[in-house]
Amino acid sequence: MMIRIEQSGKKHSGGVKLWKVLTTAYKLVLLEWCGIMGYAALGLPLAAAHLDDPNNQQLQLQIPPAHKWRLVLSYDGTRFSGWQYQPSTPTLQCLLEQALTRVTKLERKDLCVVGASRTDAGVHALGQVAHFVTPFNYDGLQDMHAALNGLLPPDVRIREVSAALPEFHARFSVTGKIYHYKIYNDTVMDPFHRLYAYHNLSKLNVSAMKEASKYFVGKHDFSAFANAQRNDRTVNPVKNISRVDIIEKGPILQIEVEGSGFLYRQVRNMVALLIQIGREALPPDIVPKILETCDRKELAKVALVAPPHGLFLVEVKYNEEHIQLPKNGPATSFGRHHSISKCKLQYY
Repeated sequence: MMIRIEQSGKKHSGGVKLWKVLTTAYKLVLLEWCGIMGYAALGLPLAAAHLDDPNNQQLQLQIPPAHKWRLVLSYDGTRFSGWQYQPSTPTLQCLLEQALTRVTKLERKDLCVVGASRTDAGVHALGQVAHFVTPFNYDGLQDMHAALNGLLPPDVRIREVSAALPEFHARFSVTGKIYHYKIYNDTVMDPFHRLYAYHNLSKLNVSAMKEASKYFVGKHDFSAFANAQRNDRTVNPVKNISRVDIIEKGPILQIEVEGSGFLYRQVRNMVALLIQIGREALPPDIVPKILETCDRKELAKVALVAPPHGLFLVEVKYNEEHIQLPKNGPATSFGRHHSISKCKLQYY
């Protein structure tokens, strides 16, 4: 792969010299544009080419290809402090990176692990997606898949491992996400659901909740349903919600939300308002009124955020072009089936 960079200012004798003077931010932007996000962090040597046109001061850098891998994970988020890496507390990204460093023999900074959704503490996932990079290729993925699951605790499983195109990015290639929120709507909580559903004692008016849910569908500014960001990122508050379905399964009320993207704690705030409407404390038409305010304080006056343990990240949807398998890459691993050819029992 050849990258052409326009130089300005004084001349440089080689590509490595120019690479050193570039800022880290510029390197990442440059490499992301080339479809090999994170290659700068791999620490691999850059083969500098000659200055092919000294008058225009154009430089060519030869960068060896990196290999990108896509993971699909499921986890019980009960005992974890969310997805995002934190050195002082157990997180899903931290556990995954520890397993990957042992299997690949690479450092954490070299792997450049990125998750599709930075789920909160206590939130579960059936279809979280992540990617990482390596400077080497794999002929097959089943051994690596088995090794990773062998190192991870039983409440975290990697369901799928596949090769990914350079253009694929676990976060930036996303076109949509599906979340489910479960409510156990009965007087006595089933102990087998206590970690995976919010217990609501009062009988909910499901018809009113379904009527209110229709107001969420479409493109809206969801500022009123977003908690304050934990970082300085500027996020577009306008999101497109394609469906909000409320399904009754005995005492379980499952709220399914699908959209192009979600703000911080948006789904849990939407559910909180629907619960208040189901309790008949608020009318269904309160939804568009709160949406119009674009003010989180207005929602806080009538509903508190729903607890995290009822929320599941079910699926992450991607640009179809980005999730194609690379040519001549290893086959996708869905796990290895073990078989026993003979079972010999002792005679008694």
